[in-house]
Amino acid sequence: MENILELFQISKSFPGVQALKDVDFFLRKGEVHALVGENGAGKSTLVKIIMGVHQPDSGKIVLEGKEVKIHDPNHARSLGISAIHQELAVFPDLTVLENLFIGWQPGKFGFVNWKRMREMAETKMKEVGINLPLDEEVGNLSTAQQELVQILRALLQNSKIIIMDEPTASLTADETKVLFSTVRRLKNHGVSVIYISHRLEEVFEIADNVTILRDGVKVLDKAVKDITPSELIENMIGRKLETYYPPKKAKPGEVMLEVKGISFDGILKNISFKAHKGEILGISGLLGSGRSTLAKIIFGILKPDDGSIYLEGKEVKINDPMKASMLGIAYIPEDRHRQGLILPETVRFNISLPNLPVIPRKVLVDIAKEKELSQEMVRRLDIRTPSVEFLTMNLSGGNQQKVVLAKWILRNSKILIMDEPTHGIDVGAKNAIYHLMVNLAEQGRTIIFISSELPELLGMCDRILVMRKGEIVGVFNRGEFSEDRILALAAGFAEKEAVGGAGG
Repeated sequence: MENILELFQISKSFPGVQALKDVDFFLRKGEVHALVGENGAGKSTLVKIIMGVHQPDSGKIVLEGKEVKIHDPNHARSLGISAIHQELAVFPDLTVLENLFIGWQPGKFGFVNWKRMREMAETKMKEVGINLPLDEEVGNLSTAQQELVQILRALLQNSKIIIMDEPTASLTADETKVLFSTVRRLKNHGVSVIYISHRLEEVFEIADNVTILRDGVKVLDKAVKDITPSELIENMIGRKLETYYPPKKAKPGEVMLEVKGISFDGILKNISFKAHKGEILGISGLLGSGRSTLAKIIFGILKPDDGSIYLEGKEVKINDPMKASMLGIAYIPEDRHRQGLILPETVRFNISLPNLPVIPRKVLVDIAKEKELSQEMVRRLDIRTPSVEFLTMNLSGGNQQKVVLAKWILRNSKILIMDEPTHGIDVGAKNAIYHLMVNLAEQGRTIIFISSELPELLGMCDRILVMRKGEIVGVFNRGEFSEDRILALAAGFAEKEAVGGAGG
């Protein structure tokens, strides 16, 4: 199979950073080629060079046998290269048809040829097996359908190469299956896909070949069938990975948190469970099962219609997040960018923000003490930042997540609710978060761990609660974990179990 795209000896540097060094990359016609690496490995820079966002300092690009210089994204699209980013580039108030042809509508003398647009869209959908409601506003579609809109738009523009950057980040398991089915059909039609994902299991499911970058250098280029998961991870992080999910020695102690009969707005129905000192309690369930709503109630963001919450045996009224933090409860939200951090501010500012009441004051906040405490947390959590005065928005995703954790650990929170804490971060950063969680549990902290990735719940938790449609439908202790049973309960393929108070 011939190469459709070849990159030779590509190098790119920015002030103080060698982003890429002598990288070769080869993409065959009709293949799915995974591009993986930790945050900061150079994946984004390489993709931006392919799309013409950045120009390489050295090296050459060969497209279909001819050397090219890609000046900008419009030039890339004219050459048949398109990118679908994690942040969907669609107009929610326009119809599918309007989104497909935005900026390049066929027509004459200023009049749009709507009939021609519809014919082109229907022909291409039939050709690749995509089915979309052309007259529906895109905002009414599922996330998976919105991604299909972008794929179809790329195909209508005669794209031969499609770059997919974390395409399943916001998709359910069923939506991911739909996307993968579409990708396989694209392969059959000779379209080449560069597939970027932190979910390494997807590499083994959908990719033909994989290229691994580490610190701006290509360290491996191999057929997926010839590589093992452990080899993939070890090449990404540059070391042997003895324990991806670190062992937890201490056993859970007394009950720290008890939730009794919590109901909320038809979303949660009579939720009851206990969480123990030193326990990592997992909560599994599909999107819409009520997991995040439950977390927000415990942290005081939402007020329940019914039910009660007990801390160390005493009933408490948690009316707002400030009260929750005073009681020793912390919440690491699913969307760290919008809910967990103030990105344009410094690492110091973000770490100290919830700790201002306990930082000594000299009329105003003691900046020197604030800096000292922030530096201590940076050391303890190994946050990779030039200094605590570095803007948080410029950190990698894994280091941003560590900043969110740092501010609550500094607060000495007794109960940490972590909602998708490893979402969108690389395998090395995930491993660091797992070790941190175990260390916190060993110190006697209570961890409530919400995740859509069942393997990490199975690897990390003492117990797992399974939620479906606002109810707890199953409880599993370590040693009784059953991946099939948990999935069946979450998806509604198995009957709800008798869970009582979901104690342990």
